[in-house]
Amino acid sequence: MHLTKFILFTFVASLLGGCFSFTLQPISTPIPLPTSTPDNGWQKIAPGLERRSYDPDPLNPVTRMVALRIDPSQYTFRAHYQPGQAFTTTEWAMALPQAVAFVNANYFDPSDVALGLLIADGVVYGHSYTDRGGTFLVQNGQPSIRANLRTPYQGEAVEQAVQAFPMLVLDGLAAFTDNIQDRTTRRTVVAQDSAGHIILLATPVLGLTLRDLSAYLPTTDMNIVTAFNLDGGRSTMMVVKTGGASETVVGSIDSVPAVLAVYPR
Repeated sequence: MHLTKFILFTFVASLLGGCFSFTLQPISTPIPLPTSTPDNGWQKIAPGLERRSYDPDPLNPVTRMVALRIDPSQYTFRAHYQPGQAFTTTEWAMALPQAVAFVNANYFDPSDVALGLLIADGVVYGHSYTDRGGTFLVQNGQPSIRANLRTPYQGEAVEQAVQAFPMLVLDGLAAFTDNIQDRTTRRTVVAQDSAGHIILLATPVLGLTLRDLSAYLPTTDMNIVTAFNLDGGRSTMMVVKTGGASETVVGSIDSVPAVLAVYPR
């Protein structure tokens, strides 16, 4: 009787021991995934240079915009232009090895001549718009954005300038309400916020109509005071250099003759 109990006890203990041996096996700790800055926060690329994504329509990812916020106390801007010659995104990246970022700039005609005013390192090209659009300029080393109707260019000394249209934001409010011939397409935008930062924006996939874009920008937390539309559509281009390597955030379909580039001071 005692032997039977002993055998039964040993058998049960063996089963339990096996069970506990299985359940008490060391559990491997999952390797934490790399954390990334969510789309609702700025990601620091370098001191004074930040990146962020915005979704005008969260249910429609093709409207996503990529924003670069640039501190002008740490970075400067230059316009680059090759009259009559247009370059691809890759070719511009190779031609501007010291630039930390660049976007396409002025509209241009079929012969690759920039429309409106463009000033590159003090050399003036073209003629300023007086009835439309905006001007991004660098004067005495400081960048700013003007509405051409309000503050037209009058031949004053300027180191850099690019122009396009229409104005999208003026005095912190939507500035474009016309929907004639407006359409959805990729966009490139230059803006300035209330702290004086320059913000470059581009839509990688499709984008918004100009009217919707104008209405959307003042509603964001970018605190945009002024902004205007640069050449977009097939010309939309944005390149950012991180860790010494060029990242094509938006590659243009068409080659372009002019870009606005960002350089460390």
